[in-house]
Amino acid sequence: MIARPPDTAIEEVVETIHGVDVRDPYRWLEDGESERVREWARAQTAHARSVLDAVPQRDAIARRLEQAMDCGLLGLSVPRGERIFFALRTAGMNQPALYVREAGSERLLVDPNPLSADGTASLDWWTPSPDGELVCYGISEAGDEDSTLMLIETATGRLLPDRIPHCPWSTVAFEPGNGAILYSRKADPASVPEGEQFYHRHVWRHVLGSEPATDVEVFGQGREKTDFPIGASISAGGRWSVVTVARGYTRTAAFLSDGDAGFRPIFEGPDAELHPWFEGDRLVALTNLDAPNYRFVEIDPEHPEPGGWRELIPESEHVLVGAALSADGLFAHHLVDACSRVTRDGSEVTLPGFCTVTALGAHVSSRLVFLTVETFTRPAFLVEVGVAEREVFALQPPPAFDPDRFPVRQVRYQSADGTQVPMFLIGRLEGEGPVLLTGYGGFNISRTPLWAATWVPFLEAGGLVALPNLRGGGEYGERWHRAGMLGDKQNVFDDFTAAAEWLIAAGLTKPELLGIVGGSNGGLLVGVAMTQRPELYGAVVCRVPLLDMVRYERFRIAQLWAAEYGSADDPDGFSWLFAYSPYHHVEAGQRYPPTLLTAGEEDARVDPMHARKLAARMQAANPDGLTLLRVEPRAGHGQGKPVAKLVPEEADVWAFLFSQLAL
Repeated sequence: MIARPPDTAIEEVVETIHGVDVRDPYRWLEDGESERVREWARAQTAHARSVLDAVPQRDAIARRLEQAMDCGLLGLSVPRGERIFFALRTAGMNQPALYVREAGSERLLVDPNPLSADGTASLDWWTPSPDGELVCYGISEAGDEDSTLMLIETATGRLLPDRIPHCPWSTVAFEPGNGAILYSRKADPASVPEGEQFYHRHVWRHVLGSEPATDVEVFGQGREKTDFPIGASISAGGRWSVVTVARGYTRTAAFLSDGDAGFRPIFEGPDAELHPWFEGDRLVALTNLDAPNYRFVEIDPEHPEPGGWRELIPESEHVLVGAALSADGLFAHHLVDACSRVTRDGSEVTLPGFCTVTALGAHVSSRLVFLTVETFTRPAFLVEVGVAEREVFALQPPPAFDPDRFPVRQVRYQSADGTQVPMFLIGRLEGEGPVLLTGYGGFNISRTPLWAATWVPFLEAGGLVALPNLRGGGEYGERWHRAGMLGDKQNVFDDFTAAAEWLIAAGLTKPELLGIVGGSNGGLLVGVAMTQRPELYGAVVCRVPLLDMVRYERFRIAQLWAAEYGSADDPDGFSWLFAYSPYHHVEAGQRYPPTLLTAGEEDARVDPMHARKLAARMQAANPDGLTLLRVEPRAGHGQGKPVAKLVPEEADVWAFLFSQLAL
């Protein structure tokens, strides 16, 4: 018999929003700084620990997961002249490190692993200078992603004295000669009103060797606090600089500076995206203006109006997700039914079926071009595209893993409104058994074939993994994205429900053997799926989720997401958010499937309050069911989580699924 979870006090709050009374009995759980809430979360985690530790398969699952994760990670490879920079994690490492290869050998350049005793210091981002002589990078700890900007000299490995705090997800551009950089950082938390410390990201100029306090703000003053710089680039000659700002997830704005002049807008009005950067002195851009599937253009900085853009790669029936110039070639990366296709000057590069190019490494300074490639059943490998295509490096799969045992195929099924939705299936070809259904469906993010070390124990135990390409993603361009956002968000949930129904109708599973897993926006997805159709599922894993969609904007960086979800401050936005918000649709007496919710205490993106509040409400509404909450200390949204934390967490997730899906 499973012990009861800790008691949770009800402190009823009823708020009238746009004429609707909204109950919120667990609002007190929003205060993550309260010792009362922290103690409650610790008690919930201890309860989850008692259940998960009792699963007989957990130790074996953990051992196999450790073997699978030891195959490592390979990030993007970036050429600069004759140098190649790449991120790599090998067996025994908690975190990926940055390496440089030159003259036929590689060496370690930046290693975050010794920087913290528990392995939580991580290399968040890195940018080499155009000549490859310097690398600017960000280090954070405990998953908070609040990076400190640092610089290193490539030839000697000498750290420069510069240290600039509060640079999460920074965009960096080097001036010619590497004497100064443009970079983005958020405001000092002490300098802005309470609750706004995640916003006010501006672009600054830093002279190397000077005190950061003397840096000059070059862009952002007077703009909306939610404007988010996502790109900065400087022409090779140094005359021109361009800054790109995200304004939600369907619009960008771009600003150009000529020498010492301030930045002037060159693209700000249209409800579309322009992503410009300099290749040498050429200003190029990826855009979906008048091209929902995107096109690649060249812009004359003297006359940057859209009417004067020159098309380098026109829009096609397939989504253009990346483009790059090398010293002697033009490369295009398209998605064809959610799989990668790369061409060089129009000629197709040979790639395996059902694969994803996770990085297109090219630079106008170099003839070296590298593609980082993954499949569902093969870890990342590196392909050099030169006179002949050749594989130059590959991560090895875990011992005794046989990819031929797990065929990959793609099917199509019909959603509620008749839309045909594609879905990948990985694993057994026939027969009823356990199925893991996962998805995302939002923010123009595409779900494509990627190696997932954490799936290995499930696949080897006879499980089948199903990954549908839900609306809201970017697999089929901007129309597909917009069909799953704002007032059309229910389409995403309908697509997911239809996938579950198709798997059952096809004889591949039945409800009690169907588990669903999602994280972040995908956590919202499975939270809605569980509350709208609880009878369809045998187990739910809801990771770092959004769940209270009426109050989500009040926490962390969530105001950035209002363009995707809508705002409860707006009557129309409230109507569709409240209609699906999982926290508000838990019904007393309803049988919900066994559910595991996870959160990270230091999550800088999604506040852990979402998982806390839903766990409390489900435990009260479904006292005879199983709802577990696992809160990880010194961990964030997932980025920068060390292997030392990943293995136990994933062992818990899969032990839970194995125990509930009869594996």
